[in-house]
Amino acid sequence: MNYLYEDFLNLKQFNIIGKNVPQCILTNLRKEFPLREYQKEVFCWFDYFLKSNFANKQTPPYHLLFNMATGSGKTLVMAGLILYLYKKGYRNFLFFVNSTTIIEKTKDNFLNTVSKKYLFANKIMFNSQEIKIKEIDNFDEADKENINIKFTTIQKLHDDLKITKENGLSYEDFENKKIVLIADEADMMNAATSNQLELFKATWENTVENILKINSNNILLDFTATMDFNNQNIAEKFKNKTLYKYDLTQFRKDGYSKEIELLQTDADINYRIVQALILNIYRQALAASQGVNLKPVILFKSKTIAESNRNESDFHTLIDNLQLNAIDEVDNNTNKIAILSNAFKFFRTNNISNNDIVNRIKTFFREENCINANNDKDVEKNQILLNSLEDENNPIRAIFAVDKLNRGWDVLNLFDIVRMYETRDAGKEGKIGSATRSEAQLIGRGARYYPFKIDDTQEKYKRKYDEENTELKALETLYYHSAANSRYISELKQALVQAGIMDKEYKILHLTIKDSFTKTELYKTGKIILNQRRECPERINKRVSQLNCKNIDYRIMTKRSSLSNAMENNYTPSEITLPFDVVNIKVRDIPLNVSRYALTTDKFYRFDRLKRSYPELKSADDFLTNDEYLGNFTIIMQGKKQKEDITNEEYLKAMQELLKKVKEELQNDITSYEVSEFNIQKPISEIFKKDKELKMQKINEDAEKFVENKQWYAYKQWYGTSEEKEFINMFERKYEDLKAKYKEIYLLRNELFFKIFDDSGKAFEPDFVLYIGNKENEMPTLCQIFIEPKGDHLIDKDKWKEEFMKQIKQDNITLGKYKVTAVPKFYTKSKENEFETEFENLLGI
Repeated sequence: MNYLYEDFLNLKQFNIIGKNVPQCILTNLRKEFPLREYQKEVFCWFDYFLKSNFANKQTPPYHLLFNMATGSGKTLVMAGLILYLYKKGYRNFLFFVNSTTIIEKTKDNFLNTVSKKYLFANKIMFNSQEIKIKEIDNFDEADKENINIKFTTIQKLHDDLKITKENGLSYEDFENKKIVLIADEADMMNAATSNQLELFKATWENTVENILKINSNNILLDFTATMDFNNQNIAEKFKNKTLYKYDLTQFRKDGYSKEIELLQTDADINYRIVQALILNIYRQALAASQGVNLKPVILFKSKTIAESNRNESDFHTLIDNLQLNAIDEVDNNTNKIAILSNAFKFFRTNNISNNDIVNRIKTFFREENCINANNDKDVEKNQILLNSLEDENNPIRAIFAVDKLNRGWDVLNLFDIVRMYETRDAGKEGKIGSATRSEAQLIGRGARYYPFKIDDTQEKYKRKYDEENTELKALETLYYHSAANSRYISELKQALVQAGIMDKEYKILHLTIKDSFTKTELYKTGKIILNQRRECPERINKRVSQLNCKNIDYRIMTKRSSLSNAMENNYTPSEITLPFDVVNIKVRDIPLNVSRYALTTDKFYRFDRLKRSYPELKSADDFLTNDEYLGNFTIIMQGKKQKEDITNEEYLKAMQELLKKVKEELQNDITSYEVSEFNIQKPISEIFKKDKELKMQKINEDAEKFVENKQWYAYKQWYGTSEEKEFINMFERKYEDLKAKYKEIYLLRNELFFKIFDDSGKAFEPDFVLYIGNKENEMPTLCQIFIEPKGDHLIDKDKWKEEFMKQIKQDNITLGKYKVTAVPKFYTKSKENEFETEFENLLGI
């Protein structure tokens, strides 16, 4: 039997599940946290589960698990599901976890409206009514209008329900109330199942199950990054409950985490500390040089609290006594460690002397800028500092810790972890030791990505430089510093691979341009024609006249009655159906004062916002009466015979219903980008690198050289998918026909060298660009053609790219001697003939 999420993956493949996130989620989450594709998918899958026969896989009350990677935004998903379930009639929520630290962090996310990590919109609106999020002690305090959340630890919840206390929870609190139970770090609460403790009923796990079963309308939502599905009992329990799985491996492959480098140094601990301090100074200066405000943080990891306290004291002594010779020593021994070499090269280029580095270290790492995470004396203050490390006014640069930060810690600007001990944790029978696993877990938390972008073509929340040999990789990489111990490093790598944080094996490969191509006039003076995007205030792309809700039904209550005898056995439903009449009303025919007022009841329709999206719009009245906008929309008013019978109040309610539907459609087509025409000329020699470094899993390099002798292919190597290779084979078969007609023929592979943007601002990196030069002296003399091979399994997902290429072809773009076009169909081996037809028609062969 499949896991529940595997059934959903099958449905996804056939486009059965909708892709539109419920509006109550989109409009009520904070705009500063744009939803990622996998988060949108969670919401769509949950919506489908509740509405479809998949709910029949469980008997209510429902229990679902979301197995999502550390850093993937589980708390944002929780917030979205709370909004969705509020819309479904739920008002009472119980959040529990096994750590008070996570409780405080989650309260900050859900309740603290001034926090940068607050997840909801400034005003949470449902049906034009503002609602609040209230923290409650028990459900007697709950009200029917707002979102009521009880925050507690699983330990306290378990104890409260064993012994009734004043203002505490009891099982009676849950009777006659439908509750949504939200469990974070749910793996910690399934010990009984994990260890087959079937006879032991007084467990945390059993307490949660008892609450769930009190009311069949209750829902339990489990969240964790680390559920042990290799345990047969866990796998069996959660097979029908695991709705979504997005593990660390996929999270990292999708580019949402930092990369990890293990830096082992055969030197004493002070030398390793100084290395980390130098990298800290380097990262901040490097980021500043690119306009990025970054305060990088170092964590010093100890084995015990006593050792951590000593290490902190020794660190302050080291900083106080730091001299120039300590920096010089590292400078003279960078060897082949690229980041250290890059650091000192950067310092010299930017006139930062080694003495300047000493001064910066002494300033940044003063005692007041360091914190001991093991110190319980001032827990609340420490938690605030540790959970706001990215804030500009947070001074902390160094953290001393043992294990308290392995779970529930949200940190984005941690770039170095220094292991302050040299012993290794030997696991039994060749297994990885628990301490090593704990270290891997800490590395996973530190691997959260620090969001930034240097230009508008980049995605803020994703890695940008995986396949570029650039020093900017330092802003996307976490370094784990340890003593040189090959056996320990091997075990740590194994733990990281098991956790999905590192690849099993990869190597550095090089994509190199052929010398023969660099000598061509195209490479020396040729241009690539692109468009560009820039951020702008939100605007709507879709024309109002293109919406689907041009005709809506609105039922006017007729106040008619119908009577039937309850004792009659022969009545049919038709006998009590109330008759009603219909009047079709165009929006332009509704009294203007009424429709104007309806427009003002929703801030979405503010004129300045509409004008930004539709510059040609003349006025609010124009929006209501012009057929280009709402003028020709029809409201089918059911319940009146004549237009004259309709009151202004009924018009107002009908208009508000129409505006609500229009808004829902338009909100699915909002963008924050402005996209230019294809009028940006960039030198080919600057865009297409002569030698690009690629990091890839093990690959047969000799097999990649089949393009080495193809004079029409610009690079010596090919690294790509089997579908792309099939395209190149097809292109070779067409080469002689092309050669007979065209003077120049060069195919260039786009290895993240450039992007183009559709009208909504979505970025697209076509796999190939083909340059064709006319033999005749015609204008334009060069044709630039975008081409995209695509595997069958990705065609539906990337359909928008194919539509974009069709649009490029239709636009007939010409700039000077260049014509810009695209093959308006994906290349797939299964439909090669269809692609060939489009290719031949485009090139006239």
